[in-house]
Amino acid sequence: MAGRSSAEKRHRQSEVRRMRNKAVKSRIHTSARKYLEAVQKKDQPLAEEKLKVLHSELDNAYRKGVIKLNSCSRKKSRMAHLYNKTFAAAK
Repeated sequence: MAGRSSAEKRHRQSEVRRMRNKAVKSRIHTSARKYLEAVQKKDQPLAEEKLKVLHSELDNAYRKGVIKLNSCSRKKSRMAHLYNKTFAAAK
């Protein structure tokens, strides 16, 4: 453990931030899983709704500094590509 009171405070702050970041990432993973399940079921309206939720979660995570811009963009792009590839025949 840290020896100085300022170091102890920094440790407490970093621990709070780590837990907050972990919660945000967990929400992203949960949204992605629900979206992938909807795509696998070939349920287009549900998949579209889950994709919007996932994009929102990713944007919020980027805005809060939990993930970087390129990571956010890459994940959004890959999920949108999956949606377009899966439901292209339906159009």
